[in-house]
Amino acid sequence: MARETRRQRRDQRKNSGAAVPAAAAAAAGAQRTRSSQPPVRPDVQTPSTQTGRPEPRQRGRFVRESWAELQKVEWPSRAQVVQGTIVVIIACLIVGTFLYTCDQVFKPFVRNVLLG
Repeated sequence: MARETRRQRRDQRKNSGAAVPAAAAAAAGAQRTRSSQPPVRPDVQTPSTQTGRPEPRQRGRFVRESWAELQKVEWPSRAQVVQGTIVVIIACLIVGTFLYTCDQVFKPFVRNVLLG
């Protein structure tokens, strides 16, 4: 589903670029702006646009796009999750043992020399 929309967007970009004559594109200059309107300062905006909350239509679009992205994720199998968990636990034990050993080795030095 999401791949179709991506393909459609690519096609739209290709078609919109081909529809503009080369002379008009050169006359417009090398810079392309995102919007034709200048940015509005926060104090000039209406209070409803200052909240930062998207409109309901945009919220629904975000949810649909997020769900489409989640459908493309390659989720790990149970065996991969168990194996990764075991690796993390072993790594934590190794690092914890190393830090405990360093603490025990340097404890007399800190107590006798630095704290004197």
